[in-house]
Amino acid sequence: MKYYDENIPDVEKDLETSLKTGLSNEEAKKRLEKYGENALASKKKRSMVARFFDQFKDFMIIVLIIAAIVSGIVAQEWTDAAIIMIVVLINALLGTFQEAKSEAAIDALKEMSTPSAHVRRNNVILEIPSTEIVPGDVVLLEAGDVIPADMRLTVAKSLKIEESALTGESVPVDKSSETLPDSEVALGDRINMAYANTSVTYGRGEGIVTATGMNTEVGKIATMLNNADETDTPLKRNLNQLGKTLTIMILAICAIVFIVGVLKANPAERNSTLMINMFLVAVSLAVAAIPEGLPAIVTIILALGTQTLAKHKAIVRKLPAVETLGATDIICSDKTGTLTQNQMTVEKVYYNGVVHSEDQEISEDNPALLSMILANDTQIEEGGRLLGDPTETALIQYAFDENIDVQELLQKDKRIQEVPFDSVRKLMSTVNKFGDKYYVAVKGAPDELLKRVTSVEINGQVSPITDEQKQDILAANKDMAQNALRVLGLAYKYVNKPYDDPTTDNVEQDLIFAGLVGMIDPERPEAKAAVAEAKRAGIRTVMITGDHQITAAAIASRLGILQESPDKNKAVITGAELDKLSDDYFIKHVSDYSVYARVSPENKVRIVKAWQANDKIVAMTG
Repeated sequence: MKYYDENIPDVEKDLETSLKTGLSNEEAKKRLEKYGENALASKKKRSMVARFFDQFKDFMIIVLIIAAIVSGIVAQEWTDAAIIMIVVLINALLGTFQEAKSEAAIDALKEMSTPSAHVRRNNVILEIPSTEIVPGDVVLLEAGDVIPADMRLTVAKSLKIEESALTGESVPVDKSSETLPDSEVALGDRINMAYANTSVTYGRGEGIVTATGMNTEVGKIATMLNNADETDTPLKRNLNQLGKTLTIMILAICAIVFIVGVLKANPAERNSTLMINMFLVAVSLAVAAIPEGLPAIVTIILALGTQTLAKHKAIVRKLPAVETLGATDIICSDKTGTLTQNQMTVEKVYYNGVVHSEDQEISEDNPALLSMILANDTQIEEGGRLLGDPTETALIQYAFDENIDVQELLQKDKRIQEVPFDSVRKLMSTVNKFGDKYYVAVKGAPDELLKRVTSVEINGQVSPITDEQKQDILAANKDMAQNALRVLGLAYKYVNKPYDDPTTDNVEQDLIFAGLVGMIDPERPEAKAAVAEAKRAGIRTVMITGDHQITAAAIASRLGILQESPDKNKAVITGAELDKLSDDYFIKHVSDYSVYARVSPENKVRIVKAWQANDKIVAMTG
């Protein structure tokens, strides 16, 4: 079931649970037995013996083994037979060793401590291992928690969840407990759901677990990976074809040699001895013609390739993958954290009626900068490490980059009161001691902020804001947004004393507009050069992301990915639009698209298969 389009009481009824008391311990135990542990399953591991015998499945290896048997038994060339078998065994041992070594490295990466979760059971809040979570459990969430399972949110107090690993969303998502009216909502837009393996960055919440283990959204991805078809690499196909061609040619030549040898002999000499001798000659010729060193040479070269890649911190699970990388035609890359830094960064700041770039100097007493720093919940640890919402940490990092002593400023202008952010009014305010007065710092959605603004500061002069100035601010906001920047409005005012009861109705009124700040998860410095280098090598880069269409298109343009498409207006497609295309049409037109936005994991599989249907070697990264 979807659950995001169901009312909370209906979800409670469907899952036979209680928001007030949670499940009983007895019921939780029954459900754990029924649904199993809340953990992802993986493919059954193959033993070393099975891996060893897998190395003998190549056609060339089979030909060599037959050649060794024939050479020894028929031709009595035991030395040749032994040499061939030694080569075959060395080849198998090298392949087995490399695969085992890679698997061990991957297993080491998987070893992580099992996180715990807070659940309500028998009307008591307990901390239990996340593996013991079952459908129907009521889970409590706080900032810093990893979501243990898929759940329908029932409480969302200023709740923000980082979902980039699952959906590609570059910034934390504001969550709500409201029922979604539409029955078909994309994964990234299900704001009343929380998904396993994502994390809470802000606020708190509660939710009813709707799916655990392999039934979660991340579990569906694991299922797809476990069920992915094993495809032969170009090298393996070529070697198999070479083996078949050589075998046919060698057998044909040997047959000709045998027949010619028999026919050339005198009729009187055509006896069984001649037949045996000519057969041995033909067998010897066949054994001599088979390139028994080829598989070993290929294996050694690929093994050397894996060592070279290992020096660059890349793990190669199977040897032929080294060659496949070199034969790649298409690279399908995720955006967030792969092509971009997965770190929000200030790029534009609008104040005094002008847009400034992030590297332009800003004065320490600029009200836009003060509001960025003071209306901010970022925690600054020793060494300057920033903890908190990525949007807020970006503002503090901007201040650091401007050589502002943020910690000293926060000590001097201490926070006295606050009105926390919530997803309804989309604002956050703090009241800070500021000399003999108090400074109210406000930041939030520009359109919501402007509703509460009565004045504007231009070059230190405060005056009533005009409709024309509001239109200029909205135009600057629109321009930033069209360039895929996440925009926040900044405002302030001075008051003579703290509030008796600080609320949005008194704190966030009669504000002075200070500015706008535009942020983006910027491209990695090396990514643009990598895309260009791949293009020079004849490799096309395609972006596949769960992030929004405008953001994806902007980053793709900056990286040069959209230049690959003949028609840039049609080069960007969303997952919803892709779902409407037939497989036949999509396979024929897959080269038209360079950017896929708001896609699901299932869409990614379909995109790769469409390219493969066009005989392209596809690499997926992200």
